[in-house]
Amino acid sequence: MKAMIAHPQHTLHLARETMDIEAAALLGLKERLDERFVNAVDHMLAVQGRVVVMGMGKSGHIGRKIAATLASTGTPAMFVHPGEASHGDLGMIKAVDVVLAISNSGESVELLAILPVLKRQGVPLIALTGGLDSTLARHAHVVLDCSVEKEACPLNLAPTASTTAQLAMGDALAVALLDARGFKPEDFARSHPGGALGRKLLTHLSDVMRQGKDVPQVGPDAEFTVLMREMSNKGLGATAVTDAQGLVLGVFTDGDLRRLIEKGGDLRALKARDVMHPHPRTIRQDALAVEAAQIMELHRITSILVVDASGVLCGALNTNDLMRAKVI
Repeated sequence: MKAMIAHPQHTLHLARETMDIEAAALLGLKERLDERFVNAVDHMLAVQGRVVVMGMGKSGHIGRKIAATLASTGTPAMFVHPGEASHGDLGMIKAVDVVLAISNSGESVELLAILPVLKRQGVPLIALTGGLDSTLARHAHVVLDCSVEKEACPLNLAPTASTTAQLAMGDALAVALLDARGFKPEDFARSHPGGALGRKLLTHLSDVMRQGKDVPQVGPDAEFTVLMREMSNKGLGATAVTDAQGLVLGVFTDGDLRRLIEKGGDLRALKARDVMHPHPRTIRQDALAVEAAQIMELHRITSILVVDASGVLCGALNTNDLMRAKVI
């Protein structure tokens, strides 16, 4: 075909019209939601196995996304291609599963071919379709109406508004299910350990804190020059003051140093016990790194000491450590 140059105004008109048509399709979908949607959610909540999502063509692409969304929000799910199901993959589906079949027409040959087997196994079938009088709808236990008035395609042929409606219905199911299951951010993080939320909610202090010789600490009788050397060498911006058993007595920070300098006097004559801030904020070593970030933000401090169950110093960290770990 000969290359064409798009007319700017016409192109923008088509884009806006596409969005108007698809937005209208979603609003229509919203108005038609009824007890059948609740029934579908109940079937998926009660399933002992998995939600098996199936669909051909563009509906199949939507089905893969719906299966992925369900799986990541607490509902065990997988996608099975209907064409492959007739050639062996049907063995993946068990009587304890529920099938979510997606077809705009409800007459996809590959889906219809496996309906007798599903019925023989007693597998509940939820149809997500625009063909309410279709073969798929007649055999389904629950029918979710995803019909649209027209496609956004100017030819009214390419699946556009219909696939948008399917995707929105899948998202609505996933959201209703995660709420019913009491799904929490921590649960989401466990299935997304490589994402930002996973790092925030699954990273423990032990993963990011400084330990052993990297933790700045001095005794209460340490001279001021020793205290300053420890702070400089360890680069935390603070040092802990501990007793002989390692119990935290206090902390001395860069901010404390600035305030001392402003007051004047001979700093060399001072001991750690004279300049430390007693009873500093600490955090238990079994806490999450995000908890340390919250404490530091709340109290406007840039570092925090980590202690064990007995209050013995076992680590330390500052905002730079949290930033390197991408917790903040």
